[in-house]
Amino acid sequence: MIHVVLIEPEIPQNTGNIMRTCAGTNTKLHLIKPLGFSLDDKYLKRSGVNYISKCNYEIYENFDEFVNKNDGEYYFLTRYGTKEYSSYDYSNKDRNIYLIFGKESTGIDKKILQKYINKCIRIPINDNIRALNLSNCVAIMLYEVLRQQNFNDLLRYDPFKGEDYLLK
Repeated sequence: MIHVVLIEPEIPQNTGNIMRTCAGTNTKLHLIKPLGFSLDDKYLKRSGVNYISKCNYEIYENFDEFVNKNDGEYYFLTRYGTKEYSSYDYSNKDRNIYLIFGKESTGIDKKILQKYINKCIRIPINDNIRALNLSNCVAIMLYEVLRQQNFNDLLRYDPFKGEDYLLK
């Protein structure tokens, strides 16, 4: 199973977008407190539209609680990572893969990153900006894992219009 982990997310719109992406990809979301918003926040609901109820998520008091409850391969997305996100093999569907992201303002705590230094990865960008938007990073990373797993059981056509919609 694929998991997305947000450590201390601060911006409700990002988390709402991520919840929508997780709902649409059968990905479990893990939220580690403190959260910078309430889960019933109107901005969260606006970003997640009506899909938040379809998102499988769990909340933890801190990172240690998360680690104690979740076994698998951890990958930490950080601008300080030295390996590209696409350099790993995520194709094994039988293992739990955790894609871990830090809060928007400061990222993942350096002490955590140092403990998992061999699993610190980055999405390449130029020097014009400090970092990409959190929800964009989650989507980029999640879809790389899904691509390597042949998109699991995701639909290859629009379920509402049908696969031959453009042919009509």
